[in-house]
Amino acid sequence: MQVRLIDSCQKLFEKIRAAVAEHDIEVVHDTHFDPEGQEWLGEQSDLIVIGDYDDSQNPGSIQKACWPTPVVRLSNQVDTATALAAGREGALDIYDRSAAIGDVTQWLVQLCAENAKLTTERAQGREFQSKHCPAMRSLKNMALRVAQTDSTVLITGETGTGKELAARQVHTVSERRMAPLITVNCAAIPDTLIESELFGYEKGAFTGATSNHIGLIEAADGGTLFLDEIGELPLAAQARLLRFLQEGEIRQIGSVVTKRVNVRLICATHRDLAQLAAKNDFRKDLFYRIDVLRLDVPPLRDRGEDIIDMAQWFIEQLAVKLGVPSRPLDLLSQRLISGHHWPGNVRELQNVIERALVMSTGPTLQIDLPSEANAVEPSLSEPPASPSSTEVIESSDELSLEDYFQRFVLEHQEAMNETELAQKLGISRKCLWERRQRFGIPRSKQKLA
Repeated sequence: MQVRLIDSCQKLFEKIRAAVAEHDIEVVHDTHFDPEGQEWLGEQSDLIVIGDYDDSQNPGSIQKACWPTPVVRLSNQVDTATALAAGREGALDIYDRSAAIGDVTQWLVQLCAENAKLTTERAQGREFQSKHCPAMRSLKNMALRVAQTDSTVLITGETGTGKELAARQVHTVSERRMAPLITVNCAAIPDTLIESELFGYEKGAFTGATSNHIGLIEAADGGTLFLDEIGELPLAAQARLLRFLQEGEIRQIGSVVTKRVNVRLICATHRDLAQLAAKNDFRKDLFYRIDVLRLDVPPLRDRGEDIIDMAQWFIEQLAVKLGVPSRPLDLLSQRLISGHHWPGNVRELQNVIERALVMSTGPTLQIDLPSEANAVEPSLSEPPASPSSTEVIESSDELSLEDYFQRFVLEHQEAMNETELAQKLGISRKCLWERRQRFGIPRSKQKLA
């Protein structure tokens, strides 16, 4: 596990590094914190410890640079005021920098003992990172701003884009992060049960209610309630939810007593709620109540070069999970991934990578996708006229998937057999045959003779 210490004191770094070495903890050192130059700091370490840096001159800079990696602060004075300030900056905790090195080692080892949890949070956040897509970078910055409020949030986006992940990231960096995040998929609970699940019920409220039952809203008291697929919520439950949002109170089914609860609501949907409201399939008053702060998660196909970065990250993570070697994507697979429409978004990409890691062999990873959706451009999925083996394809720095495949096969099929061609392209013989059929490229007559 890697811990990054950002502090001007070289001696403190050397003491900490020596003290935790036996615990399999690597400590790296930066002498100062630069919020602009270290914008992607959160991707480089598992835990970040920041010492002498005043966030008041640049509010939010620590969260922006380090998110989603957990941060702890060191301070010469630890009291209620500095603890609250550290919390506002997004720090997980604050410690006395003048403490004995043994105490520092103890709390650092204790934090690192939660390595699995920290790694999971960081791994989830990685899907939310972006170095190339302006829309994703804007989403990240907006999520950080949203997290500092208690306002209701509506997250929109296609299925599989990571709406639940966005909700988790908002909760993780909010002041409610130490309280529970309760996730409810409104589409997965039957209409007859959704109200009792959300609001709870008293013993004897209905047949089968043999004991009191706390609802999920009450269970989230002090924390965050995430209602996924809120567009599927029945109208009767919508009315009760509206009252909760207006009054901050709930009443269990079968009870006459109301309870005040302090819950931050985050909703998500892949549907157009405004359109549903216009058709009276969703309450207009509830729509206006939840559409306060909106986060729009872009589809995977609109994330440009981030798709390849994410694919490689999935390869590394899934290879460990599956116990197989991590392999790089070959050029053809990269073109295939970049050109795919990805109707299933991030979830589909993860499944494609997992399937490839299990099924493919060789030094590079072979990606295969359904032929009807190999590229965004329709022309790439339509078989062109069969070219002759003597046709010359002009060189281009920006070859399409079709052109690259045709050029390579036509230039090398006289000297290579089908097995060698497939190996060079990083695909199977079956895949090579299918793409010949798709692009209308006949095998060499000399090889067939």
